[in-house]
Amino acid sequence: MKKIKPIMFIEDDAIDAMTIGRAFGELKVKNELIHKLDGEEAYEYLIENGHKKPCVILLDLNMPKMNGIEFLKRIKMDEELKAIPVIILTTSHEDRDIVESFKLSAAGYVIKPVDYKKFVEAIRTLNLYWTLCELPDGE
Repeated sequence: MKKIKPIMFIEDDAIDAMTIGRAFGELKVKNELIHKLDGEEAYEYLIENGHKKPCVILLDLNMPKMNGIEFLKRIKMDEELKAIPVIILTTSHEDRDIVESFKLSAAGYVIKPVDYKKFVEAIRTLNLYWTLCELPDGE
C-alpha cells in the first residue's frame, strides 16, 4: 500500500491556520498536515532526521523570526529540500514579494481570499500537488 506524503503549511496567524485546516477537511484531503508557526520552526523540522519530507509547502510571507522569503532562500540552497514545491499563500499584493518569490523558484503565488468559500476554491486549485504525492511501499 502506498503512503501519502504530508503537506506542510507555515502560518503564524491562528485564524488563517484554522481556515487552512478547515478547508483541507472540507476538501477531504488525506495528507497529514504539518503546521509550523514561522520559517525557523519549519526549517528546523525539515532538517531533522526521521521526518517525512512534505510533498508541498504552503508558505505565508509575513512571519516573525524567519519570514517566508528568508525561508524560501534557505531551503532553495539545501540540496535535499530545494525540490519540494513551495506555494506562497499570503495576503501580500506587493510586486516585490511576487517577483522575489518567483526568483526563488516558488511554484505558485496565491493571494489569500478573505471569503472562506473563495479560500476553499483557492485550495482546491492546488489539489494537484498533493494528490500526486504518494510514497512507494516501504518508505
